[in-house]
Amino acid sequence: MKQLLEVLGFVALVQGVLGLVQEITGEPHGWGLVQRLGFLDGHEIYASATLLVLAVALFAAAASRRPG
Repeated sequence: MKQLLEVLGFVALVQGVLGLVQEITGEPHGWGLVQRLGFLDGHEIYASATLLVLAVALFAAAASRRPG
């Protein structure tokens, strides 16, 4: 379970960073999942920041779990 939380945290971290970088630099396309979801149009920065917060929470949850 700890490894699953870490993997999900890593994916959320990468997607959040990619989303913020794309919004700041104005890239029209990229690898970020946030920009590909139509219902998030106009809210990409908030969604990316939320993914970063989720990543921190997942890493904290993984750290609090015992190995195994």
